[in-house]
Amino acid sequence: MLDGKTALVTGGSSGIGLATARLLRDNGARVAIMGSSPEKLDHAIADLGDDVVALHGDVTSLDDLARAREALETSFGGLDILFANAGVAFGTPIATTDEAAYTRMMDVNVKGVFFTIQAVLPLMREGGSIVLNTSWLNQIGAPGRSLLSASKAAVRSFARTLSAELLDRKIRVNAVSPGSIETPIHRGKDQNEEDFRAYAEKVGAQAPLGRMGRPEEIAAAVLFLASNASSYMLGAEVVVDGGRAEL
Repeated sequence: MLDGKTALVTGGSSGIGLATARLLRDNGARVAIMGSSPEKLDHAIADLGDDVVALHGDVTSLDDLARAREALETSFGGLDILFANAGVAFGTPIATTDEAAYTRMMDVNVKGVFFTIQAVLPLMREGGSIVLNTSWLNQIGAPGRSLLSASKAAVRSFARTLSAELLDRKIRVNAVSPGSIETPIHRGKDQNEEDFRAYAEKVGAQAPLGRMGRPEEIAAAVLFLASNASSYMLGAEVVVDGGRAEL
C-alpha cells in the first residue's frame, strides 16, 4: 500500500505513534520516528527494527526540528507522509492552572504541530499526506479540560486551513480524532497493572462501545489517511472514539 513511500511519525516512541510507525512500516513505507526521550527511542527501535530511523528531538524546539529535517533529507531525500502525533494531555482546571501549564500545553500541542509541518514542508513531495492527531475533546465541553480541548481544536483547524494553503502542491492535510486510548499517557506514575486495568474499565465504560480504544485502531485510521485510499479526502477529521463524542 505504501511501497516506496517515506514517513515521519512524531511522538513515535510509544503509544499511538509507535503503533502507527509499525503499521506504516509493515505496509511498505520507510519510517522515521521522532521523540524527546533517548531511552524510549532506543526501546522503540529495539521493537521496530534497525530499518526505522530514530530522531531525538523536542517538537517545541525549532533547532531540533531543523536538525530532524536535515537527518530526514540525508536518510530519505524527501518525505511523503507526516503523522504529527506528538502531544501532551493533562487537566487544567480554570481556578488553579498556572501559566507554566498553559505554556506547556500550547507549546507542545499547537506550536509543536505547526512548526513540525513548517520544518518538513521543504521535503514533502507533491501529492504527500499530512495527518494531524487531534482529539474527541475538540467537539465537547469537558470540565477541567479547557486547554487540552482548545489545543486540539486548533489542530483540527490546521487540517482545514493548511489544506487550503497547500492545494497548489497537492499535499492533503487531514486529522484523526482518537477517543480514550490505552496508551502510556493514561498511566499514572508507578501505577501497577491492576490499578490501570481498573482505570481502563472505568474510562472505557463511558464510551458507547464500552471500552477504551487500542493504539492499533488509531494507527489503522492514520494508514487510511496516509494512503491513496483516502485520495479524495481533504481537511477532514476521522473520529475514532468508540462513539463517545457522537452518541
